[in-house]
Amino acid sequence: MPLRSYRPTSPGLRQMTRSTFEEITTDSPHKPLTERLVRRAGRNAQGRLTVRHQGSGHKRAYRIIDWKREKFGVPARIATVEYDPNRSARIGLLHYADGEKRYMLLPHGLKVGDRVVSGPEAEARTGNALPLSRIPLGTQVHNIELVAGRGGQIVRSAGSSAQLLAKEGEFATLRLPSGEVRRVRAGCMATIGQVSNLDHENQKIGKAGRSRHMGRRPQVRGSVMNPRDHPHGGGEGKQSTGMPPKTPWGKPAMGLRTRAKKHPNNKMIVRRRYGRG
Repeated sequence: MPLRSYRPTSPGLRQMTRSTFEEITTDSPHKPLTERLVRRAGRNAQGRLTVRHQGSGHKRAYRIIDWKREKFGVPARIATVEYDPNRSARIGLLHYADGEKRYMLLPHGLKVGDRVVSGPEAEARTGNALPLSRIPLGTQVHNIELVAGRGGQIVRSAGSSAQLLAKEGEFATLRLPSGEVRRVRAGCMATIGQVSNLDHENQKIGKAGRSRHMGRRPQVRGSVMNPRDHPHGGGEGKQSTGMPPKTPWGKPAMGLRTRAKKHPNNKMIVRRRYGRG
């Protein structure tokens, strides 16, 4: 999944890179597995702006992904590799032996025609989904459940993977992509391998219009606003120091940890991603 660059015929194309999409095998999704995606442009039910910098963008259809991988023991074949506008990774359409079709998050290295299966008795091979208790130590996994049966909730973005470090009793210890080490119940499901589209992080947007296509509206720096509009606003000339970074509502914006000290999941974290316990 390499990247392509463009001849610098304009300032926007000079720096822009994008995927070659050579792994994509079809342009149209499987219609029964799509839903209408309502876009509210960052506005609530009253039409008031509640999330800034959202709006416009290309029309999308939501692809229904099978996060649970709950068809135990039923082998499936990867029929197509598809682009999903709602996520950074690629998705694959599975044709199960019993005739059912489902989308899965595509792991790196799988292609059309490969076979995958899920369940406690499945082999620990790329694309297969198993409980953490049945996965060998040191294996890279993704699409990990935090609550058994709820479906994968973490490690789902392009190129990401977690490493299984230890298993003790009813818990398994994982090193997440952020560096955090945390425990997860061993009965939770995870998929073997690394998420596809590894070059996603190396893409360069190149021009403002491409961000608009993604539904991102322009951002304005607080330092160029008026004092009534932002804590950083006002002053003669360009004020680069003095005021710590804050949101427009006066809350600290960088470095302040917002996780509740009494959060029930804190006991599951062995080592935080900040490098301290």
